[in-house]
Amino acid sequence: MSPPAAADDVTLVIEGMTCASCVRRVERSLSRVEGTHEAAVNLATGRAAVRGSAPVASLVRAIEHAGYHARIIEDEASETQARRAADHAARRRIVDIVLGAALTIPLLVLSMGFMDRFPGENVALLILAAPVWLYVGREFHRGALSAARHGVATMDTLVSLGSSVAFIASAWGLALQARPVLYFDTAAAIVTLIALGKYLEAVARDRAGTAIRSLARLGARSARVLSGGDEVEVPVAYVRVGDLVRVRPGERVPVDGEIDQGRAQIDESMLTGESAPVERGPGDEVIGASLNLDGLLTVRATRVGTDTALARITRLVERAQMAKAPAQRLADRISQVFVPAVLLLAATTFAGWLLTGHGSGDAMSAAVAVLVVACPCALGLATPAAIMAGTGRGAQNGILIKNGESLERLRRVTVVVLDKTGTITAGRPTVTSIFAASGDEARILRLAGAVEAGSEHPLGRAVFARAATEGPLPPVQDFKAIPGGGVSGSAGGHRVLVGSPRLLAAHGTVLDGLAGRAAEAAAAGSSTVLVAIDGQAVGLIAASDLPKETSAEAVRALHRMGIEVTMLTGDVWSAAESVARDVGIDRVVAEIGPEEKALEVRRLQEAGQIVAVAGDGINDAPALAQADAGIAMGTGTEVAMETADVTLVEGDIRRLAMAIRLARATARVIRQNLFWALFYNVILIPLAAFGVVSPILAAGAMAFSSVSVVGNALRLRRMSLLPSYEG
Repeated sequence: MSPPAAADDVTLVIEGMTCASCVRRVERSLSRVEGTHEAAVNLATGRAAVRGSAPVASLVRAIEHAGYHARIIEDEASETQARRAADHAARRRIVDIVLGAALTIPLLVLSMGFMDRFPGENVALLILAAPVWLYVGREFHRGALSAARHGVATMDTLVSLGSSVAFIASAWGLALQARPVLYFDTAAAIVTLIALGKYLEAVARDRAGTAIRSLARLGARSARVLSGGDEVEVPVAYVRVGDLVRVRPGERVPVDGEIDQGRAQIDESMLTGESAPVERGPGDEVIGASLNLDGLLTVRATRVGTDTALARITRLVERAQMAKAPAQRLADRISQVFVPAVLLLAATTFAGWLLTGHGSGDAMSAAVAVLVVACPCALGLATPAAIMAGTGRGAQNGILIKNGESLERLRRVTVVVLDKTGTITAGRPTVTSIFAASGDEARILRLAGAVEAGSEHPLGRAVFARAATEGPLPPVQDFKAIPGGGVSGSAGGHRVLVGSPRLLAAHGTVLDGLAGRAAEAAAAGSSTVLVAIDGQAVGLIAASDLPKETSAEAVRALHRMGIEVTMLTGDVWSAAESVARDVGIDRVVAEIGPEEKALEVRRLQEAGQIVAVAGDGINDAPALAQADAGIAMGTGTEVAMETADVTLVEGDIRRLAMAIRLARATARVIRQNLFWALFYNVILIPLAAFGVVSPILAAGAMAFSSVSVVGNALRLRRMSLLPSYEG
């Protein structure tokens, strides 16, 4: 497939970047292309994300002119191609490292005098070192030459220059001096050790990106579409909205859809982070890539291709891993001057040693150590590696973080604002009590539930659902829905009327104190229906939108983290305060609209609070946008998810506490990485300049520095998020 002429959001794989200065070069080159609105380059992923109307060919050409190679990622095939290229490069690195080690080890043995000297030993050292310097180090030399052609310097410049000075000076001395001082071992060790470090760094970076690849592999490759009564297996890309798809036990659901027939236990753990399977039946929604454990399902496709939940989640994670955290700006500023400063310091070191009466050999050794020990890679990897690992860990637990700035804001949150309906509560009423004025509760529930079977009102559906759990319900005749009032019908040989006190009174029913009980229930936050049988008021059924089982745990977890919890809702005060008491919320503001919610968030911010808002509906979007960190429940609307900084795939606010804990841990790792990268360079470069660190030790230290930064970030992949709400 040929690349498009222009695109609003383009992802490019970039080959040849080695350090933070490379990132800056590529970003500058892309930003200069007409039509580019924003360009972000990530050293850890080796990719660039470009937004705007710039032609793709112009973007690729700009990267090529900067001295790097680029490929566009536009579909699964190009993603696979990029992956194969990366695997091939990794295998090539292994061959280089094995060759380098095979030649460098005997070279070190000979140079350190572990064997008796023999005629031609110096020539043997040259023969052993030459392939390592020239062939194993070819990528460093190639990168340095490319950078030099463009008038810049990179990490490749430092490594190539350091190893070349040691090798060429040794070869020159061997040719012209009777008793030369040789540094062939230094040249070979520099190349081999840093090649090993770059390989280990690449392996670690690859592990940091496993979450996004796991998501990409999760989707089904084919689907069984029902056509004319037959099953036709087609690639999943050919499924269209409205198609009926057959899903057998043990298979993954190929697209987002609604179950038309069948019932099964569905494992949604990879998308939601929830390990327990959930039961789904006719009318229930199923997520593409979830696993059908035990039933035969017929699913009607509702979202396909790039519109599925899996595709949206993958895009969110990719976007987050490409984004930069505010802390990265420090590294970017340093990277602009880092390599030129090191080159100047190496030249100054060489001159300083000569001016203080030392020999050229000692001066060269110190200068080479300065070149080799400096590590711009650690600076460039400090932030993106942590963001990759942190956002990947979040995705595994159903927490989708939009970008690095979202992480930064989330970690500083002091107040969490929660919507009530659908966020703290289940979003649907549940029968909580039955009162019988005459007769028994079971009879009242049975007859009321039978009549409510035809109701579309949420309260009526709650009564029917509760009654259906008690046993079979009698058939209903003469069913009638009364708008704004209730329902009526004949069931079990009785005329049944279910509805509000006003409805029963309008039908001439004497309420006998039931209206007062209904008022008391309403004051406690419940909605009620009265039941009349054969013209006599016999009882009352109360229902409430109950808190989710996990909501109280989530609030306790937030409190333990030192975070205050506020509830904003458009519901009545009595219902809001009842829910707040049940889950332990600190503060309630009820009976307010969307704009008032946003104003309340602004008032908290003006009081000095850092506010996170969690909601699931269109009415929450203004507050989400106003918040320092907006949290959308994945069970909610697209508007809420697009507005938010963080999306919780499953409507479980325990994940909110987990997200804040993850954000704090990621920010902590970023600070640790930046401190280590800066401390390493600030301490070891002067030590190298004063001759305390030899070139070989410098090469080992440089290799270790990048690996340690990425390894520290990888700890996030193993961190447990559960203790933040347990207990």
